[in-house]
Amino acid sequence: MKFDETRPIYIQIMENLKSKIARGELKPGDKLPSVRELSGKIGVNPNTIARAYSELEREGVIMTRRGQGTYVTDDPRKVTEIREEMAASALSTFLESLRALGLSRDEILSLIAKNLEEDER
Repeated sequence: MKFDETRPIYIQIMENLKSKIARGELKPGDKLPSVRELSGKIGVNPNTIARAYSELEREGVIMTRRGQGTYVTDDPRKVTEIREEMAASALSTFLESLRALGLSRDEILSLIAKNLEEDER
């Protein structure tokens, strides 16, 4: 995993795990690597991993079962919420880029419709 030096690493780890959940790479109830395992795997201080896990647990994205490990939430609503948050963020960035090109609302809608039609072929 490559990190952006301008942003806190624990946030990037959180985003990476949320992305894997949203894409279905991590499914509800899947066991996550231990703090020590993930720390060794990606070369990050265990305290950083622990902070990411703690924040994700506070958000209800993961749950820790004492003596058993850390797991992706079983709550399908939470998974849907993560997916919707990520989609909204991606859409916001996309629209910002198109507006920076000077495209109007109608031009953006036309471009999206055209691309969706081509994608469906």
